[in-house]
Amino acid sequence: MSETAVDALTEAEAKSELARLVTEIKLADGAYYKDDDPHLTDAEYDTLRQRNLDIETRFPHLKRKDSPTDRVGAPLSDTFAKITHGAPMLSLDNAFNDDDVEDFAGRIRRFLGLGENEEVALTAEPKIDGLSLSLLYVDGKLQRAATRGDGAVGEDVTANAKTIDNIPHDLLGKGWPERIEVRGEVYMSGEDFLAMNSAEEAEGRKTFANPRNAAAGSLRQKDVAVTKSRPLKFFAYAWGETSDAFADTQSGAVNSFEAWGFEINPLFTRHTSTSDLLAAYNGIAEKRSALGYDIDGVVYKVDRLDWQDRLGFQSRAPRWAIAHKFPAEKAQTTLEAIDIQVGRTGSLTPVARLTPITVGGVVVSNATLHNEDEIARLGVREGDIVEIQRAGDVIPQVLGVIKSGGGAVWEPPKVCPECGSEAVRELDEKGEADVRRRCTGGLACPAQATERLKYFVSRRTLDIDGLGAKQIELFYDKGVVRGPQDIFRLEARIADAGLSPLEEWEGFGKRSASQLLASIDGARRPAFGRFLTGLGIRNVGRTSGDLFARHFIRWQTFWDLVERAAEEGIESAAAAELMALDGIGETAVKSLMAFAAEPNTRQMMDALMEE
Repeated sequence: MSETAVDALTEAEAKSELARLVTEIKLADGAYYKDDDPHLTDAEYDTLRQRNLDIETRFPHLKRKDSPTDRVGAPLSDTFAKITHGAPMLSLDNAFNDDDVEDFAGRIRRFLGLGENEEVALTAEPKIDGLSLSLLYVDGKLQRAATRGDGAVGEDVTANAKTIDNIPHDLLGKGWPERIEVRGEVYMSGEDFLAMNSAEEAEGRKTFANPRNAAAGSLRQKDVAVTKSRPLKFFAYAWGETSDAFADTQSGAVNSFEAWGFEINPLFTRHTSTSDLLAAYNGIAEKRSALGYDIDGVVYKVDRLDWQDRLGFQSRAPRWAIAHKFPAEKAQTTLEAIDIQVGRTGSLTPVARLTPITVGGVVVSNATLHNEDEIARLGVREGDIVEIQRAGDVIPQVLGVIKSGGGAVWEPPKVCPECGSEAVRELDEKGEADVRRRCTGGLACPAQATERLKYFVSRRTLDIDGLGAKQIELFYDKGVVRGPQDIFRLEARIADAGLSPLEEWEGFGKRSASQLLASIDGARRPAFGRFLTGLGIRNVGRTSGDLFARHFIRWQTFWDLVERAAEEGIESAAAAELMALDGIGETAVKSLMAFAAEPNTRQMMDALMEE
């Protein structure tokens, strides 16, 4: 039913759908406002709310008493004392495109009865992705601080808020009312977020998914010392209860905040036309990646406060303000560098190292560029401003260049950054280059080692009983198995590393250790075909391995021929002899030659053959 268009719903279906939506939105609100751990992206959440509103608009008599359109935030936790706001902390309606903004401006004119030629000034400012906070000042002194909570009642976080450096304990200047609630957003910069997460991870503590979660979780700490240690900041942009009027316009009020000692957003501007508003939106979107903190849209507000009073509120939002959200799951940021990531099968994947930015609720600092052909197609270079998205809400990818940074054309690496072996684009049977560049180091490459080693000992290859993926990972992590030759030197490697005997390791006993070592010894004379397959050489699988084994019988005869072909080239008699076998093509022989030509591989093979 959730996939059915609203216009196609029957009344019974609409009633059922509203029940589903209220449950989903309540769960999402609780995860976002109470737990600081949202399970939906902003776009997914907005879609639920919009669908709920559309159904209520078509079937107004079905609107529920617990409708999300009349509710802000979520029920409060029991961790903090409760504070009733002097004036409700409401939310904002959303605009998702230019037409929505035009409609918003048109509704204001119609409600106020203004002519087309009468000037309507509106302000524009970034919508900070943080935690809303209300600060009550009495006689210029900070008395209490409260979160949004459910809009009417918030959580008392006074002691925590007082630890935030740029929240004044005493208002500066003059002209402030005797009693006023100054409101704004607590946030954390991207740089501070990454540093904090790294420190938390190093201490073995929980890390946060994004700066918004980090800011909210840090402010809502029972231990004030924890909040004080966190790099929180505050932007002031609104007010609630006030004993006296202190400004005639929104822009005048924000200027007053700055004079009183608050930090206000430097991108706050005033405009007198919708086209200027949209230009401000586009300008802020372009600066988004360089701001250093996360924003998810631009907020527009009617500047004249007497007009704000006349416009008033509807349900959970004011008529005089709207949030123009950025397109879902996309963002713009700077491509700082193109790094190479070596996969477990040897493929070299170019990865864009980005100025960190939140996309779909997750901080993204890297994105795949797939391969060198894709880089050429996109035309990306280091220093470019690029647009990124999270494909399927999981894998970040670069969509294209927004603005050139003037960097040099990227050149693909000719050697593997992990082991120094040659990196090549192999040709298929048609003579076409593989889209991926691959390391030829195989088992000698650290990036490929664990997966290659797991394959080397698997049932299809050497079939060493008791030595599976879990044991390979353990021995690799301990540093005692780095290549296949080390498997056959396990006891000596453990002793050389100064570790206790294998039988004393967790998960092993005297019997199991003895059985494993016996299994390893029993694999010292493997079948030719299985051994060749186990080396994991590209394009040389079990069938090819068996063909070579049946023809050459002795391993050394075969390997001497491969090494000679690697030295003399594909046109050599040695290479021709290898290709003469029925079922063996040039691709397989070239892969064998590339493998044997690598110095790292030769050292590994010499050591392995000794065992």
